[in-house]
Amino acid sequence: MTTWTIAENALIGQGIEDTSTTQKQILGQIVRAKHPDYGVGEFIYLVGVASTVAGSWVTYKPRDFTTALAAGNAIGPVAIAMSANVASQWGWYLIHGAYPSAKSGDVNSNGNLYTTATAGEVDDAIVTGDRIWGAKATAADNSTHGTVAVEITRPFMNDAVNAGTS
Repeated sequence: MTTWTIAENALIGQGIEDTSTTQKQILGQIVRAKHPDYGVGEFIYLVGVASTVAGSWVTYKPRDFTTALAAGNAIGPVAIAMSANVASQWGWYLIHGAYPSAKSGDVNSNGNLYTTATAGEVDDAIVTGDRIWGAKATAADNSTHGTVAVEITRPFMNDAVNAGTS
């Protein structure tokens, strides 16, 4: 299996797709890594939350770098978990780049993404205030609880009243 490799002059004590029960990086540290299939991505080191699996969408607090599974009416920056990084664990989260298997419901290709009733999952059904800005599906997924290929650019949620389409 091909994994992400660091694309800059940085030492990391934990692989991009690994979870640790001990903190091995500075919380909030951002690194660039490359993958032969998905290109270059940016990753942030965060504290996990219960029920997180690889591909879960989370919001995080820039003050203490704790996470919550992305849910309706959330506000803040958004990232995608690179591992099953549950509570009392630490790991990397994608904040910019392509990811092949983000947790999703039924999604159309090039669709805007919104949180769903299932925390940590997205779909393209418009829900006012629940849009994840800076994120889009790059493929279709027709399953109820599956995964979808996405592209993200420092995504965030702001609980905006106007869901918008742009």
